[in-house]
Amino acid sequence: MKIAAAQLSCAPADVSANAVRAAALAVRAREEGAGLVVFPELTLTGYELTALGADPGLWLADAEDPRLDPLRSTGIATAVNVALRTDDPRPLLATLVHDADGAHVTTYAKQHLYRHEQEVFTAGTVPGRFELGGIRFSLGICFDNHFADVPGAGAAAGCRVHLASSLYGTGDGIAERAAVHPGIARDFGMYVVLANHVGPAGPWTGCGGAAVWAPDGTLLAEADAHTPSVAVAEVPTGVPAEVPAAVPAEVPAGSRDGGR
Repeated sequence: MKIAAAQLSCAPADVSANAVRAAALAVRAREEGAGLVVFPELTLTGYELTALGADPGLWLADAEDPRLDPLRSTGIATAVNVALRTDDPRPLLATLVHDADGAHVTTYAKQHLYRHEQEVFTAGTVPGRFELGGIRFSLGICFDNHFADVPGAGAAAGCRVHLASSLYGTGDGIAERAAVHPGIARDFGMYVVLANHVGPAGPWTGCGGAAVWAPDGTLLAEADAHTPSVAVAEVPTGVPAEVPAAVPAEVPAGSRDGGR
């Protein structure tokens, strides 16, 4: 299966506009032969925490929210990150996975909320895993990927690919982005697919570089630092030949321009 990592510039706090932008990239990924496309953190609103805290209208009701229809009708499986309504007064920071027919596959909520996110969101407690096209996937959302328990649990469960929906900014975030994800690939013997923002993202500037790494840390595909686009790479079906026994220590959090 070919898998695409997307990067886009979001319209601030405009769910409908961002769904259309993301859908256009999903179609591009499908046309390049991809069966699944992964989008960055808070795809449908941008990283607009103040707006998200003040306006529950920006939260999706569930995985069938009609504002997702542009993405669910693209003919490709999608993993899109949103603010998701719950019974709690605060939403989840969640990735919704749909298959190529638009059917809901799974929902994963970010477990390791980054600093000020803790004031807006409720943390998730359940690992994110699913199977599609004969491949088992694990999910992590930005700061999650700085904690070995998230990809490590997926690797231990036989996942072959780790999907990272993220926001890495310019400055120190560029080096941090390039260190964390090939490190996950090598440490756990997994393919790693990183989606990122490019351009303005709330108070940050996304550094782009959406990418796919092989289990030995080799870079297979990478987008540039400026253009909304997709990076596409082939991932074979099956499970990893061997799951590393050792779990590495937590990855340092880095600077304020690093992963959220």
